[in-house]
Amino acid sequence: MTSISDSFQTLRDRQQCALIPFITAGDPNLETTAEALRILDRNGADFIELGVPYSDPLADGPVIQAAATRALQKGTKLEQVLEMLHTEIPRLKAPIILFTYYNPILYRGIKSFLAQISAAGVQGLVVPDLPLEEAEELIQTAASFGIEVILLVAPTSSRDRIEAIARQSQGFIYLVSVTGVTGVRAQIQDRVKYLITDLQSITDKPIGVGFGISGPEQAHQVREWGADAVIVGSAFVKRLAEGSPTEGLQAVEKLCQELKTAITESQRESPSLQEVR
Repeated sequence: MTSISDSFQTLRDRQQCALIPFITAGDPNLETTAEALRILDRNGADFIELGVPYSDPLADGPVIQAAATRALQKGTKLEQVLEMLHTEIPRLKAPIILFTYYNPILYRGIKSFLAQISAAGVQGLVVPDLPLEEAEELIQTAASFGIEVILLVAPTSSRDRIEAIARQSQGFIYLVSVTGVTGVRAQIQDRVKYLITDLQSITDKPIGVGFGISGPEQAHQVREWGADAVIVGSAFVKRLAEGSPTEGLQAVEKLCQELKTAITESQRESPSLQEVR
């Protein structure tokens, strides 16, 4: 399988911005999750971020919290999610990035956890409550399994901390566009443009922007500001939860197509990444 870093390099060579949808595993059920992965993969997702339901998701807003609660009430467990991924990942072009909190990793043991997700075919890992100061062991062990640990940069991070995160993050850097939790927002703050510029002056690693992007117009804007990836979560989770599973899947498909069109149109209008950098 192609690594996340290599996939981003291919996208850069083609002057393309990545689309990274997020959904919560097990909401409304794992069968629907599997079908959603296939739909996203067919409709323009370059990577897919899959959230493991957790009882105390501190970084998540009300939409994703509610999805995690519903999934847990259905009895969704990590082992079931990985069993589903073991079947589905060979069918997908888009690499899977697992989003989980640190406690389930510690509970299973770092090496054991990484062995499990690697066996399922997972290629990336986001752990939002993992402090940079405690990340080294996870990053180094993950590398031995071919898994890239993606670190988050907050809008409030100091320059020294941003530089340290940029050095350690693997695959790409996850730029949080807002101060607070995930969720659908009416607009993306202009300061994101300057955060992207600052990061580009520090590192040549790809930059993905997430938290708060809810529609094509915002995705288009973030791409024009120079992001290498647009990450959309709550908007997908909300649509998947509305109506029947079939209706939810249709809504997810439509949104994915709209977002892909928005960032593709932006690519045609904007200077190439090589010119920007």
